Amino acid sequence: MNTSAVSSIQEVAALAQVSTATASRALSRPEMVALSTRQRVMQAAQELAYQPNALARSLRQRETRTIGLIVSDILNPFHALLAKGVQDTAEQHNYVTFLFNSDEQPEKEARAIRTLLGHLPKGLIVVPTSGTRQHLASLPELPVVELDRVTGNPEATTITVDNIGGAHAATTHLLGLGHQRIGMIVGRQDISTAVERQRGYQQALSEAGLDADPALIRSGNHREAAGYQAAHELLALPPHQRPTALFVGNNEMTIGAVLAARELGLEIPRDLSLVGFDDSRWAQTMSPPLTVIAQPAYALGQHACEHLLGLLGGKRASTPAQMQLPTELIIRHSTGPPPLS
Repeated sequence: MNTSAVSSIQEVAALAQVSTATASRALSRPEMVALSTRQRVMQAAQELAYQPNALARSLRQRETRTIGLIVSDILNPFHALLAKGVQDTAEQHNYVTFLFNSDEQPEKEARAIRTLLGHLPKGLIVVPTSGTRQHLASLPELPVVELDRVTGNPEATTITVDNIGGAHAATTHLLGLGHQRIGMIVGRQDISTAVERQRGYQQALSEAGLDADPALIRSGNHREAAGYQAAHELLALPPHQRPTALFVGNNEMTIGAVLAARELGLEIPRDLSLVGFDDSRWAQTMSPPLTVIAQPAYALGQHACEHLLGLLGGKRASTPAQMQLPTELIIRHSTGPPPLS
């Protein structure tokens, strides 16, 4: 029997010499079909390597075991690990994850939500954009977990990291090495993680008796090109104004900052110390290996999925869960004392 193509229920029915409806019932509701008929259908399905379309059946029955996941940049290794943590956990509980990428665009996120609703998801995990709170307002009955970022909705279940503490640790590390002109490349100010990381940076400077100099802060859109442009602007300042160290708000912008420093002929860490937010394989293997604030990305995805499944199981607490995981400062070779004047 040729099984190179996907077999249909009609082919199973023809081989078993029963109607299509009977074949379908034998596979989905076997108790409704006579034993001998059921055995013929099962034998035919086995010979044809027939795989029933579980999603189509679920949609017909208005019941699925699917959840949605929307990340903001699937090309970012951090978001890829988030997604894997969610998907692996969902599979352990026999759920299927539909993955969407918003590209940091509220309009694309809205389209993803509309598409997802057509598949009757049981719940949604979302890494928010600036438009998420508005989008979710129209989904009052769908359980939602906000992952990595928050929309500011006090009723939301959120799984995040200690962004303020991580940024504070990065800046304190640079201060401890003797740096005083510490620049920061921060993300978009309508995203909670960027706001929190800038707050941690400013707090560390204040505790050291320093004011955050607006001239040493640049805002980017979380992408490599924005990190390159921001770093180029800061590092092209005259030597007495140029920062001796940079703290960069995410790993994609950190790549851009490294490229800008190299283009300008600055050696890391002799001429410029650099700390990035997020760890990755490239951060560990580049020359020199980067000092970073590491986030438990996979664990974030796991916890987000576990909390969503808890909501699906009716485990709604009197107050929404707001879990915050710790970050870790990993010191490598991209930081050192400031250059001699």
